[in-house]
Order: sequence, then C-alpha cells, then structure tokens
Amino acid sequence: MKAVRHLTILGSTGTIGVNTLDVVARHPDRFHVVALTANNNAKKILEQCRRFQPRYAVMLDAAGAEWLQAEIRTAGLATEVLSGIESLEKVASLPEVDTVMAAIVGAAGIRPTFAAAGAGKRVLLANKETMVMAGRIFMDVVKHNRSTLLPIDSEHNAIFQSLPQNFSGDLGAVGVRRILLTASGGPFRQLSLSSLGEVTPGQACAHPNWVMGRKISVDSATMMNKGLEVIEAHWLFDAAPDQIQVIIHPQSIIHSMVEYVDGSVLAQLGNPDMRTPIAHALGFPERIETGVASLDMFKVARLDFEAPDFKRFPCLRLAYQALAAGGSAPAILNAANEVAVESFLKCRMPFTAIPAMIEEVMRTVFRKEIATLNDVLTADSEAREAAHEWLACLV
Repeated sequence: MKAVRHLTILGSTGTIGVNTLDVVARHPDRFHVVALTANNNAKKILEQCRRFQPRYAVMLDAAGAEWLQAEIRTAGLATEVLSGIESLEKVASLPEVDTVMAAIVGAAGIRPTFAAAGAGKRVLLANKETMVMAGRIFMDVVKHNRSTLLPIDSEHNAIFQSLPQNFSGDLGAVGVRRILLTASGGPFRQLSLSSLGEVTPGQACAHPNWVMGRKISVDSATMMNKGLEVIEAHWLFDAAPDQIQVIIHPQSIIHSMVEYVDGSVLAQLGNPDMRTPIAHALGFPERIETGVASLDMFKVARLDFEAPDFKRFPCLRLAYQALAAGGSAPAILNAANEVAVESFLKCRMPFTAIPAMIEEVMRTVFRKEIATLNDVLTADSEAREAAHEWLACLV
C-alpha cells in the first residue's frame, strides 16, 4: 500500500495550484488535500473545496473569507474558513501536513513558505521570490529544520533532474561545469526595439508556449522571470553567477541543461506543461502519471538556441547585477519589479518603463546586509515606497 501524502496548497487558485490539483485528482490513493489557500478568488476556491473537501480554506482577503464561509455553510461542507497571513502560516505548518506546495505569487508567499520550511515539511517551491529575496536565510532554515526542498519551476526542476542523485550542494564535487538555464524569449523576442514602448498588457500576457498568470507572463516578456530564476538557481544549487548561462530556446522543449567537466550535457525535455515538474516533485522519487501528452520529436522537428540580448532585455542584466551586489539588492529588485509590472498591467506606464523603474529604485534604495526575514521585508517595503514615488513623478 502506497503512503498517502497530506498536502497544503498555498495559492490553489493560480496556475500552479490548479495544475497541482489536476495531478492530485489523478491519484486519490496517493494524496489527500488538507488545506487550500487563495488571495481573493473566493468563487474558485469554493469550487475546489466542493471537490476536494479540505479541512481548511484560507483567504488572504477578509471580505472574501466572509463570503466563502457563508457559501461553505450553505453547501454543508466541514471545511473551516480562515483569513490573513497568520492563517497561511498556520496551514503551512500543520502537524498533519507533510507536503506544502508553495505557489503564492510574489513577496506575499514568503512568510508561509518560511513557516513550512521551519516546520520541516517537504516544500515544493514554486514561489521563486522566497529564494530571490531571502535565499541565504531560507536555505539555512531548510537545512536547520531538515526540510526537503524540491523545485517546481520547470527550469530548476529540469536542473534537479539532470544532476546526480547524490548531489548535496557542491557542483564541483559531482563534476558540473555550469548550468544552462533555458528561456523562451517571450512574445517580443523578435519585435523591433522601437515598437516595445507601444505593446499592451494583453500582448505581453500572450506567451507563445506557456499558460501562466498575468504577472509571470509579463516577467517572461521582459525576461525578468529568467533573471529571478538565475538568482534562484544560485541559491538552490550553490552556483556562482558565472556558472549560470541563460540560453534562449524558443520552442520551450528543453527545460534546462547541466554541463559536466567531461563535456557531457544532460538535458530534461518535455512538452511545455507545468504538470510535469509538479508531478515529479509530488511523487519524488517515484514517477507518476500526469496527463501530459508524449513529446513528439518528429512534430518538434528542430531545436533553436540564441544568446540573450541585454539591450532588448535589460531586466536580465539588472538581475545579474543584483545577484552580484548581494545583500538586500535582490529583494529591492524584486519589489521594484512587482510594482512596475502591476503599474504596467493597470496601464499606468509603458512596457519600456518597467526596467527604467527597477534600475532607478536599485540606484536610490540603500543596499543592506540581510540577517533576518525582517531585514528582507524592510528592504521590500523601502523599495516599494521608492517605486511608487518614481511612478508618481512619471505620471
């Protein structure tokens, strides 16, 4: 009889959360959902509660939680509805939960992800901001509490799969020369530079290969998403910045590669479907069915690669700079980017202003050393304030 994993899914109504529940539903003998959480999508989480009947449902939005509580009562469900960041931390560290899918987008996911690691859970990490903003102290928490950390980003999951099973944090010890982090290049890879200032949020969110949320879709269009992944890879695999090479691969079939000192390059391939890395982490070390179509290499026909252009994608350059600066610089970068993307999506500034805002915030907000999570949150707050001040001057 297979052991049943008891899950909390942080961010169950987002793309990762929905795909996680799709995989879970295919294996009712393996997984039991204990808690689901959402920001403000009460209708979606209600549907999920009806299907998976978790013990807890958490809404970050208090008004949404009140509405959900009434609907849960009307439906006759036993699910207890909670609200607020403390409740997210609670369900991330419940004694009966052994596995936490950390899929809340942005800085809002940091505290519950830390709570899960602090409680020694198996953490399936889709919230890259935790690693970007607080990578060193988060990895310390993981190690101190003997938490298991499995990456969900398709690129980092591919790297994880391409490393030896005995990898313990020393790339040199297992003969790794460098990590090759692939990127699609997004929807504007071949658009003229002069046209970038005119692109709309709808165009930026129309990713050619992946179905993702609006924020991460814009990050893909600016390649900030890849920059954040460079920082994440640094902490996940203890890789120096010059050991992480970004390669544009428009087909999104090779999800990343690892090059060894003997000249071998190991890659993980598959259709662009997030259920593959999600299922890999859910079932690890076993492989489980996902519903993902088999990769048809004859249909793919070709695999192309090109170097990223920092002039076209200045956000990638800024991410490398933040990683090199260290301390609070990555947290400042991330916070400024979140404000910039939100402002672009609300049509308050053009697409090309995103890197301009980030660069100015990185220049003006004082970089500090990071020793605690409070230091991270302080840097995040200061950067957001500076970003809003910059936006006020722009408009």
